[in-house]
Amino acid sequence: MVSQTPRPASTGGSARAWRDALVTVVAGFAAMTAVAAAGLACAGIGDLPEGAFPHVLGAVVVMAAGGSVEMSGDAGLLGGVDANLAVLPLSVSLAGALVAGYCFLRPLRNRAVAGPRELVGRAVPLVVLWLLALVGAALLSRQDFGISTGDPAVAVIGELLDSAPTVGFRADVPATLLFGLLWILGLMVIALLVSRRAPLPAGLVRFHTAVRPAAFATTLLLFTYVVIGVVVGLVVAAAQGNAGRTLAVVLLGLPNLVWIALTLGFGGSWEALVEGAFGLPMPQLLDEVLRDADGAPVDVASLAARDPRAWWLVVVAAVLLLGTGVLAAVRSPAHVRPWQHALHLGAAFALATLAVCLLCRIEAAYGLSLLGIGEVDALGGELLLDPVLWRTVGLGLLWGAVAGFLGGVLARRLHRRGRVDAPASTQTHG
Repeated sequence: MVSQTPRPASTGGSARAWRDALVTVVAGFAAMTAVAAAGLACAGIGDLPEGAFPHVLGAVVVMAAGGSVEMSGDAGLLGGVDANLAVLPLSVSLAGALVAGYCFLRPLRNRAVAGPRELVGRAVPLVVLWLLALVGAALLSRQDFGISTGDPAVAVIGELLDSAPTVGFRADVPATLLFGLLWILGLMVIALLVSRRAPLPAGLVRFHTAVRPAAFATTLLLFTYVVIGVVVGLVVAAAQGNAGRTLAVVLLGLPNLVWIALTLGFGGSWEALVEGAFGLPMPQLLDEVLRDADGAPVDVASLAARDPRAWWLVVVAAVLLLGTGVLAAVRSPAHVRPWQHALHLGAAFALATLAVCLLCRIEAAYGLSLLGIGEVDALGGELLLDPVLWRTVGLGLLWGAVAGFLGGVLARRLHRRGRVDAPASTQTHG
């Protein structure tokens, strides 16, 4: 039998690597644009004047891809406008990440080992084209709007002084490139860690057992919460009649809500402040609790004080985390001990909790002051949602470790001898 010499791996200079990268970028941005456009349409943004919809859409895509959008305002001689917005539309981000991650891994599938040169050769074209597309979206992301104070007297003065207040947004291109680079690099790393069929450099294959089962199980846990959120959102949209607002939440910020619910379920807490009429779409119960918090930490007990059904968040978190521990153990070799499962899943879930805390935090504020008489109440507001980091991440580590240990014990008792495929390069072929 004549052995065949394998084809050399693709490198960053090959036309095939650049073609695959182009497909990945186009597919990723198309997915984000479609989800963002649907969400904005459900939120009523399509009715904005001056052809603003494409510019708002570009800004949402930029933020979803890790970019930065700055708010600005001007009231001329009347006074000042102060605005800022820091929020990540995670539904849009997740859509782009799933599509781009799949396209990135597809040419690499079914091989356990890949040289660093090949992986770098695949990564470089993707990073370059991704950042170019992000610059294009950032250049589109700029718009100014005239606003009405609702006060006829102030409006007349503003017209006489030609100082009508305006508010607008601009993408910060340097910051967008920096954070966009971190976003796409992080996506590639996570994709390689989670997928069993994606190749690793030979020197990292020995970490396969410790990292990949726990990383996959933790990622699946986060996706499970999103799926549950989608089902609940569709039921609410059908039952309560306010379908547009509910679908806007699902299409723009569902992971922001359900992943916060996960952290609340295992005992985490978030500092919250909501003032004025300004805010982002969210369930009524959460809006009421945040307004009552006035900067104090919010946890599951705060929600349960208004609606006892909130205690179900603890039950759901406990059941799904235990399932995560069992799944991680089943996908690991049978020789891995329960304390090792605890270590692996504890570390993975703590890192996932840290990522959730950083990605789901919200800071939004808008204020208009006129003629030195203070802010106009109807045009001012603030929304702040910030994790109590040490408590939330610490409890994530603890719950992950307990779930990993119990999962390892249950997997042994069920005689489920989990198995991770051996690297193809280390198998002996007859």
